[in-house]
Order: sequence, then structure tokens, then C-alpha cells
Amino acid sequence: FLFVAVVLGVPLMLWLYEPATCTDGTQNQGETMVDKGGPCSLLDERSLIPHSVEWSRSFSVREGAYNAVAYVENPNEEGGVRAANYRFRLYDTDNVVITEKEGSTFIMPGEVTPVFEGPFNTGRRKVTRTYFEFSAPLVWERMRGTSRDIRISNEQMSDMTVAPRITATVENKAVADAKDVSFIAVVFDGTGNAVGASRTVLDGVPGGERRDITFTWPAPFERQPARVDITVVTPPISS
Repeated sequence: FLFVAVVLGVPLMLWLYEPATCTDGTQNQGETMVDKGGPCSLLDERSLIPHSVEWSRSFSVREGAYNAVAYVENPNEEGGVRAANYRFRLYDTDNVVITEKEGSTFIMPGEVTPVFEGPFNTGRRKVTRTYFEFSAPLVWERMRGTSRDIRISNEQMSDMTVAPRITATVENKAVADAKDVSFIAVVFDGTGNAVGASRTVLDGVPGGERRDITFTWPAPFERQPARVDITVVTPPISS
């Protein structure tokens, strides 16, 4: 009986078995949309908590040059975006577009991803409004964030009235090396308004090691800084 079961049963099982595929253009095998959800790495957008752009703003670096930052909040702990195309538009006092830039970034799972772009050349025109949008549909995937393995400490501000400078220490708490790590520093005044932003990039932070990072500005901020938020930005990985 066992011999007959093996000889006949195994080929029958192989013939009847339908391997999971997420590229057949059909909603099957537990998928909640065509080739999304269920066993697929692509996620069904309808099952996700909506992401949001918390704020976007431009900061004068020097006369005629601005940097822009947007905070994108993603509350989905297991879902991220590998490549998100975006557009910044900067407007003057008459609500006329001065300049715009397009780029691509990723969206980290379960946290805020700051999108930094610049410099923007504005000539003699002053920026009064900054608009940020995603310029193409977002493709959400099952992903895992890695930024929480990087810890920041010893933040210090100096030379705020001349040429602002912020230093900090970063430590990779993971065993594996972290690669392509960006740090976005946003400075806030006493009322919680952002008054400046800068970015610094490290090629890598070896596992268990520390590195020092520095942010600088060529001129003092328009308002007195009260605190700085430094966000670690690392590419998410498939899970």
C-alpha cells in the first residue's frame, strides 16, 4: 500500500500542485488584488494605513539658494516603497512658481522619512511656500526597516550666531554593516517651527562601531534655534 501510495501519489501531487506566482495577472492563491497581497511581496494598498506628508518647507542657505525638506509619515511597520518619485515646487510672494525639482527616494516602514532636496537657485526671488507631491503612483512592498539599528547621541550646537554647526555621534548597534546611511538634521525654534535643515551622508557604518557626523550652515538662522532632530535614513530591505 505504501509503495503504491508513493508511486502514484507523489506524481499526482506534483501534477495538482500549483506553485504561488505573483506575476500571472490573476487574483488567486490568497491574493487580495491581482498579484498583490497574500503570498506576494507587493502589498494591497487598500489594506494599508494611509501615509501622509506632515509638512514641507524651504530654508534659505544663502542669498538665492534654498534647501527643501518634506516629512513623509508611514505608519505601516511591514510596508515600504523602494522607489518613490517626487516633485518639489517653490513659490514666491505672488504665488508664482520660482523653480521645481524632481527626484526619487524610498519610504521607510513604520516611521517618518525626511525627503531632502537642494540647493534650489532662486535668483533674487524669496520663497514663501513650498509644495511637495509624489509624481507617480507608489508601489508598496513587504519590507523591513534598518534605520533603528543606528543610534544617535551627543548632539551639540555651536556657533549659532555666526556659522551654525551641529555635531553628533552615531553608533551601529547591529552586527551587520550599515551602508548608504544619510542623516537629515532639522533645526526648530522655541515654538516648534523648522528654521533650518541639512544633510550628511556616510558610505557605511560598520557593525558595532561609532562615527562622528557634522552639519554646517554658512549663515545664522532667522530665528533662535531651540532643538535639533536628526533622522537616520537607510534603504529598507525586502522581508
